[in-house]
Amino acid sequence: MATAIKTLIFTVLVPGTVAVWIPYGLLSAADSRGSIPLGDFRYAGVAIMLIGAMIYFWCAWDFTFAGKGTPAPIDPPKELVVRGLYKYVRNPMYLGVLSIVFGEAIWFEAGRLFAYGGLVFLLFSAFVLLYEEPALRRKFGDSYRCYCKTVPRWIPRLGGQSDPA
Repeated sequence: MATAIKTLIFTVLVPGTVAVWIPYGLLSAADSRGSIPLGDFRYAGVAIMLIGAMIYFWCAWDFTFAGKGTPAPIDPPKELVVRGLYKYVRNPMYLGVLSIVFGEAIWFEAGRLFAYGGLVFLLFSAFVLLYEEPALRRKFGDSYRCYCKTVPRWIPRLGGQSDPA
């Protein structure tokens, strides 16, 4: 139960900031010059946001209950999570957050949020490459190396993969 509470706190503080508070601030500061008229397509943004939120919460659930840890780097899963969406792509939680940001950009027709989403992706990529993957290789060794060989980092492979461990 304590792990679930820590996951909830992390979710509010970190993804909540990246996907809600910062975009809200950018939209509040925006003027009409950054508008990208999308017409009826803008309604797809709502679906993309909802899918992104479902992805994030599914992954947070798996981290909490299968991995016995949280998404927070200071309290990571104790077991390598290779189930659920992690069978298809190594970083679905980041993709969920990015989906929320890009869904907001579409819904609000905000070029500023598209640019912000691109910056967030670059920051996520740097974090994954410079910190997260080396830390996971040290912690999980050959299991993680095998997982990396069979599951792509960013673009989901349809059909998943067989047992990486």
